[in-house]
This record gives sequence, structure tokens and C-alpha cells, in this order.
Amino acid sequence: MTSYVRQMLQKGPLHARIIERFDDMSEQLQQAARHILEHPQEVALVSMRELARNAGVQPSTMTRLAKFLEFSGYEDFREQHADVIRVSADGFAARALQREEGAANGEGLAYRMLQGLSAQIDRLRDPDTISRLDTMAEHLAKARRIFVLGLRSCHSVAWHFHYVMTLLGEKTVHLDGPAGTSGDPLIRATHEDVLLAISINPYSLQTLELAEAAREKGLSILAITDSEVSPLVTIAEHVVFFPTESQTFFHTLAPALAVSEVLCGLLASRDRAAALKELKLADRHLSAMNTYATSIPRRKI
Repeated sequence: MTSYVRQMLQKGPLHARIIERFDDMSEQLQQAARHILEHPQEVALVSMRELARNAGVQPSTMTRLAKFLEFSGYEDFREQHADVIRVSADGFAARALQREEGAANGEGLAYRMLQGLSAQIDRLRDPDTISRLDTMAEHLAKARRIFVLGLRSCHSVAWHFHYVMTLLGEKTVHLDGPAGTSGDPLIRATHEDVLLAISINPYSLQTLELAEAAREKGLSILAITDSEVSPLVTIAEHVVFFPTESQTFFHTLAPALAVSEVLCGLLASRDRAAALKELKLADRHLSAMNTYATSIPRRKI
């Protein structure tokens, strides 16, 4: 399979056109378009009604979206996606036929989930993503302070980045304050600082509000998000995208955690001597605090 076809299978043949026209769409059209951007294969593999149901819109919305994108009707729109899938004999169509096989088999689902995660992680090796990661790491390294923001499901990704970075020094501030104080650390933030924001659809309102507040204070906004039509893209100077589609009802955050690990690794590698010094300091402290154990502690009687 050529790299062009692989890209079309991953992004869909109308990816660029949808993004170009996205801001001009109504809210309902945007909802339908966002689902198609995230699941382009569905256009060719399921009925219009099922696609609309999955997107949470009426079937007529899909027809209106097709015409908005200058197709005569939905079938012409669908055919564009079907043509790309036909190019690969072992592509998504073949996999779709297997979805029902072993549907009640837990092992089958586990295999498909892990297979999907493996493919998503592999997609992060795309040259564009590698370049974006390197650029983002460069800006994080130059910042005086990194404010890290990720709420709801993205909290784990933000916390992971912050936790690893605390082992390397005191550069990060996790915006996770209790009693509604999450934004308070931004009081003394300046243009020398950056905000690293992580969010996926549906996007946390508080994340978007804090990101906008940080931008107004002069901070550079760096975003880790799921789509080129994510609200964070409009205010971020640099963005790294990651896939979230899953075989289950839930988004996957494994690719986002991979992005976090890569960024931490890139930052640590920029000054290995300093990183090793900080890690040794952390090891001594954690050892003194008896943080870890290699066996079940005996109970004192």
C-alpha cells in the first residue's frame, strides 16, 4: 500500500476540504463533520442512518453536509470514501467484515483493541508528528515555567507529564487546584512561560477558558489534542495530534500517554548531565522516605 493511500485511509479523502470549510458550518454540520474526521471509514462501511446515529445527528444532516461540501447528494459523498477503501484489498473493509466475528468473544475484543492501539502508536511515527514533537519539546525546554492543564479524562495525561517532569526539577506547575483554584497559579505567569493543554472531544469548558486566560496573559499555548478542528487549535502556537478511536464505547488515551512520554524523554535528553543529577537527587529522597518496597511488609503485632 502506498503512503498516499495509507494517509487517505487514516484521514479520509475529504479531510482537507472538511477542515477548510469547518468554521463556516452550523453547529449540527460541525458535529457530523467532526465524527467523519475521526471515523472516515464509517462513511463507506455503514449506512447513512447508522453513521448519523453514531455522530448523534439526524440522517438529513448528513445529506446537508454532503451538499455543503458541494456534492450533489450523500451517495456521491459516500462514493469518494468507498473509492479509497477499494484500493486496499486487505484494508478497513476487510476488517469491518471481521468486526462481528467473535463479537461475544472477550479474547477477540481484547485482540482487536490491542491491535488497534498498536496501529495508533505506530501512526505517531509519521514524519509530521515527529517534527511536531521535536518543535514542541524545543519550546517547552526554552520556557521559564510550564503550566500543565488536562481535566476530566485528560487529567491522567497531564498528571503523567507533570509527575515525570518533577523528577527532573521544578519547572512544571500542574493546574489542578482544589476548591476551584485551578487557575490561581497563573497569577504570576508571564510571557516567558507556556501552557501545555491536553483535551479531547467533548472538550472541557474549563480547559478552554483557562487556556484562553493564559493566552491573554501572554503565555504561548501548546496543545496535545485529537483533531485539527479542536478548539485548542485556534489559540495554540504548536499542536501535536493523537488518535482516540476505540473498539469500545470509550476513547483511548494510550496514544496521548505515548506523546507525553516522548516529550519527557526529549526534554531529559537535551541536558543529560542535568537530568541524571536531578534523578539521583529524587532517588535519594524517595529512598530516605521508604517510598518503595520489594516484598509485602510484615504486620507489626
